[in-house]
Order: sequence, then C-alpha cells, then structure tokens
Amino acid sequence: MARWGGQAHPAMKVPSPSVREAASMYGTAVAIFLVILVAALQGSEPPESPFPYRIPLDPEGTLELSWNVSYVQETIHFQLLVRELKAGVLFGMSDRGELENADLVVLWTDGDSAYFGDAWSDQKGWIHLDAQQDYQLLRAQRTPEGLSLLFKRPFGTCDPKDYLIEDGTVHLVYGILEEPFWSLEAINTSALHTGLQRVQLLKPNVSVPALPADMRTMEVRAPDVLVPGQETTYWCYITELPDGFPRHHIVMYEPIVTEGNEALVHHMEVFQCAAEFESFPQFNGPCDSKMKPSRLNYCRHVLAAWALGAKAFYYPEEAGLAFGGAGSSRFLRLEVHYHNPLKIEGRRDSSGIRLYYTATLRRFDAGIMELGLVYTPVMAIPPQETAFVLTGYCTDKCTQLALPPSGIHIFASQLHTHLTGRKVVTVLARDGREREVVNRDDHYSPHFQEIRMLKKVVSVHPGDVLITSCTYNTEDRKLATVGGFGILEEMCVNYVHYYPQTQLELCKSAVDPGFLQKYFHFVNRFNGEEVCTCPQASVPEQFATVPWNSFNRQVLSALYGFAPISMHCNKSSAVRFQGEWNLQPLPEIISKLEEPTPQCPASRGRSPAGPTVVDIGGGKG
Repeated sequence: MARWGGQAHPAMKVPSPSVREAASMYGTAVAIFLVILVAALQGSEPPESPFPYRIPLDPEGTLELSWNVSYVQETIHFQLLVRELKAGVLFGMSDRGELENADLVVLWTDGDSAYFGDAWSDQKGWIHLDAQQDYQLLRAQRTPEGLSLLFKRPFGTCDPKDYLIEDGTVHLVYGILEEPFWSLEAINTSALHTGLQRVQLLKPNVSVPALPADMRTMEVRAPDVLVPGQETTYWCYITELPDGFPRHHIVMYEPIVTEGNEALVHHMEVFQCAAEFESFPQFNGPCDSKMKPSRLNYCRHVLAAWALGAKAFYYPEEAGLAFGGAGSSRFLRLEVHYHNPLKIEGRRDSSGIRLYYTATLRRFDAGIMELGLVYTPVMAIPPQETAFVLTGYCTDKCTQLALPPSGIHIFASQLHTHLTGRKVVTVLARDGREREVVNRDDHYSPHFQEIRMLKKVVSVHPGDVLITSCTYNTEDRKLATVGGFGILEEMCVNYVHYYPQTQLELCKSAVDPGFLQKYFHFVNRFNGEEVCTCPQASVPEQFATVPWNSFNRQVLSALYGFAPISMHCNKSSAVRFQGEWNLQPLPEIISKLEEPTPQCPASRGRSPAGPTVVDIGGGKG
C-alpha cells in the first residue's frame, strides 16, 4: 500500500543525500518558502495567517481548503487538508460545477506509490494527465488533523484544458478516491464520491480602514434553531433594536457561524424593515412557511450580507451605513440559508452576523442603489435558450438630474438574478464610451450571492450611464420566463453600495410596453393569429402563446436592442424624479470595452513531464 507523504519529487531517480543533509535542505527550503510566501502574498499588511481564507469543501468536513492570493505573481497558493485519507482525492474547477470537462489536480495511488498530477476530465468524466503541469506541489505532510497538501497555480495558464481563474464566482469540485487505481486514466468521476462548492477565490486586496475608538457591537443571531433535515432551508427570524436606539453608523460586520456548522451555513443576510410600519410581528421559522406574516415581505433593506468564504466587510473610512434614529425602523429580519445535502437531523444553530457600529457619525452616509431591470413581465427570456441577454440602463438623463455635482463613489456590489441567471455585468459609460467595469461575474450562480468589495472604487459623475446585462439559460423551461418577483420569474439587479447617499434609490429600465405589443402583432402577422393581442390578455399570457421558432427569438432579442425604454429614476419614496421617463431612447454607446484577454504566465522553467511522486512515509516531513 502507498505511503502518504510530506515530501514531493518528480518521478525520476536522483542520487540520495545523507539523512542529515536532506533534513537540513528540506528545513531550509520550507523556511525560505514560507518567508517568501508571506512577504509576496500579503504586501505591506501583516497577515493574520499565511492562508486567510478557509472553507469546508464537503458537508462531512473531510476536505478543508485554505488559500491566499498574490496579485503581483498572479498566482493562488492552496492548502488542502484531507482528513481520513483513503486512496486519494481530486480537486479542481469547472464552468458550473460539473465533474465533466473540469480542470483538476489529483492525488492517487496505484497501491505501491502515490502520485500528484495536473489533470482534466473529458465530457464522459474520464480523467487524463495534462501535458502542461500547471499545478505545482510545494509540500505534502502529515499533520495531527490529516494530510496537508500545499500547491500553487497561476490565475491563467493559456492551457486549453485549464480553467481561467477570474474575479467572480468559482465553482470548485472535489472527489474522494476510496480505492487504488492502476493509472490515472482508469479513473472516472462518475464512480467517485463528488461534490461542488462555490466561492470567490480572487478576494480584493483592500486595506483595513481605521476603526473608531467608540465602536460597539451587536449580534443578530438565529435563536438556537433546529435545522430542518432537508437539503435547502431559508430561515427567517425577526428581532428589534432597543427602544430609543439613536442614529448610528455601521462601519463593519462579520459572520458568526456556530462551531461544527461551517458546512451547513451557506449564506446570511440582515434586512431592515420598512419605516412606514410602526410594528412587525415576531416570527422564527422557515421563510417559505405559510405561517410567515405577509408584512415580513416589507423587510428588504439590506444592512449586511455574507456568503461562504467571505470574511469581514469594512466600510470606507469616510462613510458608514446609517441605522437607528428617526425615520428608521427598529425591526430587523435575519435570513439564514442552510445547505444540508446529507439531510442531517437534530443539528442546532445560532449563527448570524455581528454588526460593528459607532455613535460618532462619519462624514458621509453610505447608500444602496438598485441598477438593472424593472421587475416587469415585459422583459422575458424565451424557453430553450443557452445564453439569452437582457440589459437594463441607468441613463445619463437620470444621473444628470439625481447625482450631486461631485458624483458618487461605488465601493461594493451585490449581483442578483433568480434561477436561470448565468452571468451578470455592470459597465460605466461616459460620453458614449464604455470606461470601466463596475462588477462582473462570468460564472454567476443564483445560489451564491454576497456583497463584494470592489478592488477599485468606481466614481460615477452626473451624465454617466450604468449598463447592467444579465445572461440567462432556460434550456429546462418549456414556456417563456418573464420578469417579476416570483422565484420562477426573473430579475437582473446590481445593488451597488456607494457614498455619499443621494435621493436616488432605484435607476432601472424596461422596454416600452407599447413596442412590446407591436412585437406580438408582428408575430401574429408571420405566424397566424396565435398570440392574443386583446386588452384582457396579460403579458405573461401573451408570451405563453408565442411559437418560439428561431425567427421569433431573434426578433425579440432585436426589439430589446433598439426599442425605446421606460426609465424608473426613483427616489427612496418610490416616486420618480420629475421629468418625462417613458419612451426614452437607449443610450448611444459608440465604443465598447474589449473583452479581457488572459495573460499567459512568464516561463517558469520546464514543467514536469509527468506526475510528482509523493512519499514521506507518514511522518511530518
């Protein structure tokens, strides 16, 4: 049987140094490596850990991933802890979390020796050794917790079999090998215990701002919830601020996850309820419960949001999120998403979010603005589409009227669609030219939504345009998917966090309804009178009767690309700013940003032609 190890070397014979020399060389190499790792990866800020980010990969907690990011080297260092190692493990990335066509690194044994290699899986799940070995094993060692593998990989490799690591969501995949395989090519992912985990790997390298001396904390936590033994649960809990709680600024927040539940708690959000209601009923139960009071639907103002893998969220030094005081509701709603694929029974949880706040108000109130599409059925995606794009606009007319002369500064963003969303991007345009990306997620998942701090603050000036586009996949739908609030309807939203706060709370668009009716008439002209254009027919009913041939699909997409729009340039009171907002022309964009091209890493010397042999015989290296 193979001996699982701490030392790694290519599969070749070399003269053996003495034990003393080997120990000295190995200790020196590890020490130098750790010094370089800490210095290069952390920059000027002293790290709390060489690997500040950590997530459980599997619900049993057998696999734990830690990592660090070097933007200078464009490299990620991974540390994979394997508890209760059997015959090996695979780890990697794929477009949507599939085990087919995945970019992998595999640790396996043939029964005599153990190997570590860069690999890929084909469309049938068979694994192949990659001709270009871009995952580099740096150390493998036994620890009291299990086998620890330290390896690195560049963001981009220019290897067609490799995944390009980008700023947005990454779907990590894993598999556990329970028996030896005589070769890597004998492994098929369908025969393994596998799973996926979503995370943002490329965390922004944002420095931690100074925190006020009078900072206090408040914990909004689930009250010892008995987690249901089902795969997915959204749990809602209503709590309230103390009587007479004055106006404060939230300056940071962080997650509190009950020990042992790290693999169960998927994401959490704290919402503030609407100020127009004097009170809200108490509730502690599943968010989809028939017993949930309908008034809780008015608790939608986000104060904090956390998702698996995220750390503390900091507001810029000059801004804070106001809560408490006159005109602010005392009532808060905590929502916790439990992901329980093993359907574990009897687990209790008191997870939540810790808010850090100050009575010394900062210079600016932070605000949250909605960009994208209005929640309306006039924006729809035909069925059986793999990548249908809808776009919403915050026009120059609205920003010219609603933003202060000095503009606003966006420092964070939360993207949002429902179940068919696959990509989301918001771009800033000025004088007809796209200037910069506000936020982009090319592997977006509706099951993984978090507020993300931007790598660079984006300044928006009066007269600028913000364009938000969402790409949808409706291959599993038989009818058109229309816009709306329902989970089977769709949304396209970017909640941007900015300062200073303005009256503009919503800057979104939708196609003019009259032009959509012209589309239905046009469809009837070429397909017979199949779509009811009578006044009593609703837009969803009309879309449901469209015969979705390629011509009708193309015409709808073209309509969304040229027809006038209805703009919602709204204040927080849901009243539009004064002006004419219907039948507005689409913003004219004469120059678009080029798609980013992957940067191939500089030559790192010849990569090994084959896998690395791993053999340390059970010691600690």
